[in-house]
Amino acid sequence: MKKLILAITAILVAGWVGAAELNWETDFDAAVAKAKKENKLVFINFTGSDWCGWCKKLDAEVLSTPEFKEFAAKNLVLLYVDFPAKKELPAAQKKANEELKKKYGVRGFPTIVVLNGQGDKVYEKVGFMAGVDKWLAALKEAKGK
Repeated sequence: MKKLILAITAILVAGWVGAAELNWETDFDAAVAKAKKENKLVFINFTGSDWCGWCKKLDAEVLSTPEFKEFAAKNLVLLYVDFPAKKELPAAQKKANEELKKKYGVRGFPTIVVLNGQGDKVYEKVGFMAGVDKWLAALKEAKGK
């Protein structure tokens, strides 16, 4: 019985640890290179991490869910493009983020841009959508393109 409990605990801990963190890139070129190599989509999250209520809601209701994390690990390279109000970004990062914001015509936060694995075609550009199921359906459709 003790071995069974230990085995179940180990499986649960392994699942929890595996889904605990998303690996976000902050460099566009590195994200695209990784997407090409791994045959994944590029998922760009334009966010105001420390001030945007809808960004926080997106993170809590979608990006932090086990379902999204599992899908992301297999299908996405995640790129975090932040525009914080209270935290100062390094000048180079701030400039790169501004350039990406301009390139993709981002006017509000959150904005999610999904690119093909080559980084040269936009499949999706959306703001907040409630529910992880809607996100996964849209991402699966983009993955099939």
